[in-house]
Amino acid sequence: MSGTSLPSSDDVLGLLRGVIDPELGLDIVELGMAKGATVDPDGVVHVSVALTTSGCPLRAQIQRDVRARVGSLPGVTRVRMDWSELTAEEKATAMARARRHIAERTEQTAVPLRTKVIMVASGKGGVGKSSVTVNLAAAMAAGGLTVGVLDADIWGFSVPRMLGLDGRLEATGDPPRMQPQDLAVGDGLLRVVSMGFLVEDEESALMWRGLILNRAVQHFLEDVEWGDLDYLLIDMPPGTGDVQMGLARMLPRSEMIVVTTPSLNAQKVAVRVVDMGRKNYLRIVGIVENMSVYVDDGGREHHIFGHGGGEALAGACGVELLGVIPIEPDVSTGGDTGTPAALGTGPAAAAFSELARVITEEAVPVNELEGCTARMLAAVDEALAAADAAD
Repeated sequence: MSGTSLPSSDDVLGLLRGVIDPELGLDIVELGMAKGATVDPDGVVHVSVALTTSGCPLRAQIQRDVRARVGSLPGVTRVRMDWSELTAEEKATAMARARRHIAERTEQTAVPLRTKVIMVASGKGGVGKSSVTVNLAAAMAAGGLTVGVLDADIWGFSVPRMLGLDGRLEATGDPPRMQPQDLAVGDGLLRVVSMGFLVEDEESALMWRGLILNRAVQHFLEDVEWGDLDYLLIDMPPGTGDVQMGLARMLPRSEMIVVTTPSLNAQKVAVRVVDMGRKNYLRIVGIVENMSVYVDDGGREHHIFGHGGGEALAGACGVELLGVIPIEPDVSTGGDTGTPAALGTGPAAAAFSELARVITEEAVPVNELEGCTARMLAAVDEALAAADAAD
């Protein structure tokens, strides 16, 4: 993707639709908070944002989200933000839109707004995408986080086996909601949902088409009692099909990690996934190079699948290389026995631990909700009630 043209103002505003006010549940474009964007010839992007109040505690979160998303676009060299405050009329309009959104929305997921949603994608099968998802989730949970894992690879589900989980998804409550399979990991918790918990036999073939697949994934987002999650990792099907685009529509605030191997072929295919994500206005967090190098007992390195593909892909797409996972037998064995290598020792475990740190501390930190919009919404309601009483 090197040599691509600069993004347009519309491209920037489209990406800002993934910046959600976590209390009102709407993006800052729909709320009227995103006032505009301009792109300079040198790649500097100016974004104007009006806050609900000048001292809004969510300002830091909004700023971080805007800079992360806009900064991930090709050609962007810097993101500058201009701040202002909504007028009284604009505030009232924003509150009205939020209320209408709550009343009219028919497809509302059960994923908490504070949860950071990360799609783990790949251009092709066989690059270890599911292995990266499971081990990353385990490493994050080992650090004390609550991490959801959605196995959206409906045809090729493998997450239950990799985590040593079985059984069925049961629905409880009124209305009934499916309960994830829970797995305690260190001081944290994994909450897992997969088609593997719904079929009788892991070896059963699912002869489903796109519309049915999308509906299954939609059920996993709307009808599962996810609870309070710090992160939700979605193990995506490989490629750029119906499920991927459906998830992007249902979860516009999602961010994407792309898994590749060092080979040139895998790198070229993975570029298409990055392009698909950007066309759906998702932020591409970065690249993970899996099966990077094998180090034998004598300390000699063997580049079995080539060399430098992850770095080349990151450079071509203008994103970070988040981590490099070595080839280690424990990763494959752990996937077969339900004991993630990330929870053991060795080079692969260290690499997954560092990848988890980079994501949770630098690339995609969790939301801290100390909001002002909820208080403002309450104040507007009080004012409306007082006006009604006066009438």
